[in-house]
Amino acid sequence: MKAEMVRFQHITFTALAMAIPALGLTPQAIAQDIFCQGGTVILVDGIRECQIEDSLEKLIADFEANEISGNPIAAGQDGDREALRQLPNVTPLAIENGQKITTEFLRRHAALSAQAMSREARLNYDLLGFVLKQRQRMSPFDAGRIPFTNDSGFFNEMSYISRQTKFETPDDYEAYAARLTQLSRYFAQHKANMRRGIKTGFTASQEILPGIIEMSTKLSQGKAEDHIFFEPFKSYPDSFTQEEQDRLYALGKASITGAVIPAYKDLTKFLKNEYKPKARNSAGIGSSEEGRAYYRALVRFFTTLDVTPDEVHAIGLREVARIRSEMDTIISESDFQGSFSDFLNFLRTDPQFYATSEEQLLKEAAWLAKQLDGKMPEFFETLPRLPYGVIKVPDEIAPTYTTGRYWSGSPEQNRAGNYVVNTYDLKQRPLYNLPALTAHEGVPGHHHQIAIGQELKNVSRFRQNLYPNAFGEGWGLYAEKLAGEMGLYKTPYEKFGQLSYEMWRACRLVVDTGLHWMGWSREQAEACFFENSALSPRNIKTEVERYISWPGQALSYKIGELKIIELRERASAALGERFDIRRFHDAVLKNGGIPLDILEEQIERWIFEERARP
Repeated sequence: MKAEMVRFQHITFTALAMAIPALGLTPQAIAQDIFCQGGTVILVDGIRECQIEDSLEKLIADFEANEISGNPIAAGQDGDREALRQLPNVTPLAIENGQKITTEFLRRHAALSAQAMSREARLNYDLLGFVLKQRQRMSPFDAGRIPFTNDSGFFNEMSYISRQTKFETPDDYEAYAARLTQLSRYFAQHKANMRRGIKTGFTASQEILPGIIEMSTKLSQGKAEDHIFFEPFKSYPDSFTQEEQDRLYALGKASITGAVIPAYKDLTKFLKNEYKPKARNSAGIGSSEEGRAYYRALVRFFTTLDVTPDEVHAIGLREVARIRSEMDTIISESDFQGSFSDFLNFLRTDPQFYATSEEQLLKEAAWLAKQLDGKMPEFFETLPRLPYGVIKVPDEIAPTYTTGRYWSGSPEQNRAGNYVVNTYDLKQRPLYNLPALTAHEGVPGHHHQIAIGQELKNVSRFRQNLYPNAFGEGWGLYAEKLAGEMGLYKTPYEKFGQLSYEMWRACRLVVDTGLHWMGWSREQAEACFFENSALSPRNIKTEVERYISWPGQALSYKIGELKIIELRERASAALGERFDIRRFHDAVLKNGGIPLDILEEQIERWIFEERARP
């Protein structure tokens, strides 16, 4: 009997694949042996057995290594030079392998459940379990068949990647050009997944396709030098010689002409001629049994709670009624004479509420952001070191993009966060909504919350960027309300704008479940916003397209905010005069992104500890 023992500590799939030929194994054997990471691969006359000597630390290290090895975008940002030349692999085999790895990680995770752990280790264990179980819950639905929303996805991913890429050395430019040449392969894999969606009746709605086709068409036209992806090749560090600059300029031009434009021409043709005619006619996904099962899973995924679509719909209706009453109070206290709909029309049409230039809108957003910055120490003990800027939404994506978002920075890469404001069609960007938007996307909202998580010390890396939607978006909506306590809303119109934004999120509960569970039309969905909020018509159109294209995500905001408010009220009642708003906010955010059930456990423990504090 011949036996060999080979030990691998924290080994990645790539490293194992390189090492295994010395053992005379096939690629198929590698796939079987990958799950022996951190343990011992035993080979006995060609029969392999695994002896796992596992621990939570090993499991987390293997999980994090796998996350990087399967994501060249993240790996490139992490310093992997070869990954900077690549785009992800999204073939069915790659997806299936990822699911198998998740299943094995879950098996290892379950086997560690009885181990004694410190409080911090138990939190790491619970959060890793949350991530793995979420992935396992969604894997049966093959969501890669619809790989985009109305404004984001593989078709415009390079717009974000190019803006997050450093260009400091010639190799940076060369790597970027090489990555651009990957677009044809990357698009082909996504098209294959979409064709599988056509074949199985799992497609995007026709409602959202015109904007995507328009964007793809624009990216397929014009001269290379005018293409948005060519921008990095227009400027170089002073240390580059003119000869080097000319070489890289020519390289960039060749990559756009030879790879990018043809890839987009082919994608546009596919979207117009093959995909759109077969796309689903309904706005929502609930017209089939598979779609209804998928939506039930999405409700749990995005709320991080065990709730049903009907329960969420009922919560939304209650919130709509409550907020509408508060809006009526604001109108009655103002000098306005007229009905609720008259007031909405006044807000949507009066020139005083709209900027006349991009610069004015951006300056107003920046001024609001600085006012909030000045109030932060009164409401938080811990403030992040990472700053943030205010920029406009890039022109190539602005027509179908939302009113504003937050783009994360990176402390490791010395990249600030950005509050991104949409300046397209200024007559649809009311100033009375801008304070609430600024609080949500900047501070005390997403920038504060996300930067705190990124700067956590002595925690597993996966936690620094963990973003359960109900927690993250719930905090963003809570931040809008908190901004009122910080004194940001100075006029009845700005206060109404904040309530209008809260109504927007309450309507989302009604609309998202209406579209995807109750069979609503697009017109029914838009009516909720037109009748109850001061959102502009363009914003309403864009937002409803977003909900059509991204089932369930819209539920995160209100569900998360209601839980945070509930926990604040519970803590305040339990602690009385000992309740400190600054310490409460730190308690909510100190662990980074966490699901709502774990947040509740953490705040209950914090209340107990605050009571015991001298």
